[in-house]
Amino acid sequence: MAFQESGKDGNSRKGKSPPPDDTRQEAAYLKMLGEKQRPVRIKLMDGDIVRGWIEYYDRRMVRLTREGAPNLFIFKHEIAYIAEDTGRKPSPDGLGPARNGNSASGPE
Repeated sequence: MAFQESGKDGNSRKGKSPPPDDTRQEAAYLKMLGEKQRPVRIKLMDGDIVRGWIEYYDRRMVRLTREGAPNLFIFKHEIAYIAEDTGRKPSPDGLGPARNGNSASGPE
């Protein structure tokens, strides 16, 4: 039993088009982050998170500058997301910010 009206395609909608795949805002956002040297967290597709600031970017990659660690060239297809780093320190278990400020490793 068909629930579609005869002569109409159930997948087409008049007046609505799908959202664009590219909003063309990526370059503007990366440019702003680089110019202001905003600290960022980049989560990679394999789950690793790296921190630093974006010094350079192009169509295929970003250069992440880090203090006390080598700078990284990261291909964009390896990036899950880029987020501004708010400066919160992760908890020792790596599950989020520490709530009480105590270290899980105990006194030193």
